[in-house]
Order: sequence, then structure tokens, then C-alpha cells
Amino acid sequence: MQNDILLLPSIADGEDKSSPLANCLRNNYRHLKKWAKKNQTNCFRVYDREIKNYPLSIDFYAGRFCIHYYASLKDGDEPSEDTVNATLKALKIVFNIEPNSDLIFWRTRAKKKETRQYEKIGETKQFFPVYEYGCRFLINLEDYLDTGLFLDHRETRKYVAHLSKNKTLLNLFAYTCSFSIHAACAGALYTKSVDMSNTYLSWGKNNFLENSLSLTNNIFVREDCLKFLDCDIAAASKYDVIIIDPPTISRSKKMTQLFDIQKDYFSILFKSLKLLNKDGIIIFSTNSRKFKFDFSLFDKTCEITEITYMTLPSDFHNKKIHQCWQIKKVT
Repeated sequence: MQNDILLLPSIADGEDKSSPLANCLRNNYRHLKKWAKKNQTNCFRVYDREIKNYPLSIDFYAGRFCIHYYASLKDGDEPSEDTVNATLKALKIVFNIEPNSDLIFWRTRAKKKETRQYEKIGETKQFFPVYEYGCRFLINLEDYLDTGLFLDHRETRKYVAHLSKNKTLLNLFAYTCSFSIHAACAGALYTKSVDMSNTYLSWGKNNFLENSLSLTNNIFVREDCLKFLDCDIAAASKYDVIIIDPPTISRSKKMTQLFDIQKDYFSILFKSLKLLNKDGIIIFSTNSRKFKFDFSLFDKTCEITEITYMTLPSDFHNKKIHQCWQIKKVT
């Protein structure tokens, strides 16, 4: 592991207490830095909307800062000049980062953009590595609305790694294959990552190569996950662990129908259960705040446990960032 990449910046000299945002950043980072060093991680959230006047989250990626502005309908899609200046001042106070630094990146999160999480916004193709629990991932802070690694699922990925040693894993809606990476690094015998996007599957392959993992037993399938499940059931495929972390809504042109997590989750889980070995486990997650899991739809062939509480990272103060369930096939 390259120690230079894992180096975490020191807090700037002096204790300027003039900025409430800087005070919050400083306190958060002091705590997280100790945890991060111990756990071989250099990507985490250093601020998560703790102060009402600053509707932001700030993510740290190996010395870079990705600032997410949560737009309200009344304030428009862009942060005010005062908010921008206050944020840049806080980063200067705590990390000695200059306001015009190329280490600072802004994103706008607006409700009307919820179905466009993978939208492309640039063509720089500038990737850099980060570590999460010792696994290495390529991040892009310029070309897409999302970065290539959803930080809120850090603990979920750690749990999946725990489940996957000497097991076979299917990763549906794989994005850049982060669950598969953790499983393979933990000793999974075989992983299969399924996504509709060649771009993200290629990104995922590069993540495997970044971790010196063979592509022989780690397979990538470009397909609509709903169609894939039907084909895999027909082929009598079986897995020990299945990961299902779909978008809330997808209107991709590559799909024959609109995907809606609330309407379609039972069909996905019902089909996925057919692919599980006995005592196999599905980890199912959604970022939809409105989602309701109906336990009555499932029979006694499976045990369902909500595990949201154990998958929420301590650096995320929004406890509704995702919901997560474990579904175990018992017969």
C-alpha cells in the first residue's frame, strides 16, 4: 500500500473560531482522522448539514474536497455567494486550502435531479485512487454527478466482505463494482457484476486491476438486471451472496420499461431468491426515503432482517440516507 496516498492532512495552525462551519469541520475531522488511519481509509464525509444555514455535505477524497449543495425550491439550484464564500473560508481555516484551489469541487443536489444520478457532466477522464478499508478505488470528481463510490455504503461493503470469504457473489446494479471489489479482496471465490452501462463496468474492471485482482473469476455482464435475472434463472445459476442496490427510479433508454423501486422490488427479490443457495443471503438497499418494505409478501422460506442501523457510517448524520435489509434463504 502506498503510504503517500494514505497520508491525511493536518489541521492548519491556529484556532480561528470565527466560522461556525470551520469549527464543525475541525471537530469532525479530528475524530475521523484517527479512525481513518486505523482503518486504512482516506475517503469520508467531513460535514453533513449539521448547521441549518449551510445546507451542504463535504466529502474528503484523498486530499480533495467534494462539496454537495442541497438546493431548495425557493433558493434555486446554485448556492448563494455568501454560502460559497463561507465554505471556502472554512476550508482555508481548517485545511489551509486556497479558495481557488483545484482540490475543491462543487455539486448541486436538487430534488428534480433525483433520477439522473449517473448524469455525465464532463469529459476530463481525470481519475485518482482512494482507499476504503484497504481496498483501492478510482474516483472522478469532474465528469459525473456521482464520484464512482457511494460513501454512505462503506459499512455495508465491509459487511458484504465479511459474508463473502470462500463464497460466490452476484452484484446487481453494480455501478463501478465496489461491492464486488470488497468481496474479491476478502476472498470470494467468484463475483459477477451486472449493470447496463459499459462505462461503469469498464470503471469497475479498472477498480479490480487497481487491487491486483484477476478478471478470470470476476465477471462483468452488461444487461438490464430484470432481464438478466430471467436468463440466470433459466440457466440454473446459483450464488451464496446477492447484492441489490438499485436506483430509486430509472428511465434509461436501454430499458424496455420504467424502473420504480417501490413497484419492482418484490419481483427482483422473488427472482433473486431463486438464484440463492440454501443459507444464501441477499443484501437489499435503497436510498428512497418513501420506500416501504412489505414483509407480508414473503413466505417462511426466507428470514428478513432490517440491518439499516449497522450499515450507517458515523460520518453521515442523516440517518435516512439509505435503508438496508438482509434476506436469508432458509429452505
